[in-house]
Formats: sequence, structure tokens, C-alpha cells
Amino acid sequence: MTATNDNYVKILFRFHSDIFDEEMVETMWAEIVDLEKGFYKLDTIPFYAPLVASEDIVFAEFDEQEEMLTYRKTIEYSGNSTIQVVLMDESADINNIREIFQKLDCITEKVNDSYFSMEVPFSVDYKEIKEKLDELETKEIIGYAEPCLADGHRESGYGAENKTEWKTN
Repeated sequence: MTATNDNYVKILFRFHSDIFDEEMVETMWAEIVDLEKGFYKLDTIPFYAPLVASEDIVFAEFDEQEEMLTYRKTIEYSGNSTIQVVLMDESADINNIREIFQKLDCITEKVNDSYFSMEVPFSVDYKEIKEKLDELETKEIIGYAEPCLADGHRESGYGAENKTEWKTN
């Protein structure tokens, strides 16, 4: 989401990160689905928030303490998965790594020169992506986590059982 629009809002996500072992906050753009019911469709790839993916329908309400719309629960899952990737080999170019996955029909958003978040659309077979992630991790080029692995990708037999810790040797 690059431009503001009356049909879009920001939603606050507050969660405990197992990777960073701390409480974290992230805001994401969402499209209004049903304002009265508090339903919104995520329009952002989560950088850190677990268990949500772009195009999920979520319930959020205004929180007085947070002073903004705040995520409460997921109403409908999109079937997309979110993968977090950290560059372990400083000599590797993160944009080249991102390009590998973009050619496999994934969408990536770079946070900085050593970290990006990736969406695996529901229509994409996870097998080839998982194999490439594992190959790059075995070569110690990247580490990755699967904080939101959709049932369709998990059922392919190639997803970890909700891998949320970085593998480092």
C-alpha cells in the first residue's frame, strides 16, 4: 500500500516475537471490508507479525490505550504464507536472493540490507520454494522462519511444523 485512500486504514499488531524474544509492535495497511463489523483485509506483507498474511480478513477495533485500530483476531485466512528471511552471508546481495524468489512467483519486501519478508501466494506450490530456502540455508547464505504457513502449503508436505526460529550453525 503506497497511497492513502479513504478505503484503507492502518492496524496495530502487538505480539511476542519468539525470534527476538521480546514484545513487538507492527502496523499494517488494510482495506476496509465491513466497517460496522470491524473487518479489514490486510494489504501488507507482515515484516514480523506471526500467524497473519496479506489478504487475510481480520477483526480490529479502536483501542483507547493504543489510540488506534488494533488487531484482535483473524476472521478468514487468505491461504497465503509469510516467510521471513535474514541474510547470513554478508558477501551475498539481498536483492539477488529476493530475485530468486520473485522468479518463483513470490512477492518480497525488503526491510534492510540483511532482512526481507516474503509472501507465498496460495496458488503457488510451496515445494520448489521450500527446496530453495533449504538449499540457501544449508549453504549458510540465509536463515529463515515460517511464522505464517498456510494449510495448503503445509499440507504439501514441504512446510515445517510452523518453523519460527532461525536455524544458525
